[in-house]
Amino acid sequence: MLLSKRSFLLFALALGACGFTPVYGPGGGAQTLPGAIAITAPDDRDSYELVKRLEERLGRQDGARYTLDYQITTREEGVGVTPDQEIKRVQVRGAVTYSVTELATGKVVDKGSVSTFTSYSAEGSTVSTSSTERDAHRRLMVALADLMSTRLIATAPDWLA
Repeated sequence: MLLSKRSFLLFALALGACGFTPVYGPGGGAQTLPGAIAITAPDDRDSYELVKRLEERLGRQDGARYTLDYQITTREEGVGVTPDQEIKRVQVRGAVTYSVTELATGKVVDKGSVSTFTSYSAEGSTVSTSSTERDAHRRLMVALADLMSTRLIATAPDWLA
């Protein structure tokens, strides 16, 4: 136990020595990020779930100085196929390309893309399959939004004024 406390102390000292600063802490690079980005309004269920999660992570716009534009692509493919060619499991792949634009100048200050996947069971009734498909898309959008917000927080010190 003493070794782990000592290791933690050494780790903490090393972080302090290298100039580590929490992004939302005093002097942190993303301290002013919450509420600084206006996210393009959603126009379908997937984009609604993405924007909802981004606003949870980055805050709702409050005097936004930047706008976040995004494009979502999803693709489904059967991955659990029986010898009789019945699909038992479906994988949903998703990707989002995004750009952050400074409203005052129109300059794109950050851009990138993220991707991940999830899956759902295609067994059961039509109603249950539809419900699990909808849930898989919701989970996918939450995961994509989390990846986006992590990248935005990490890069904020480079472009956030």
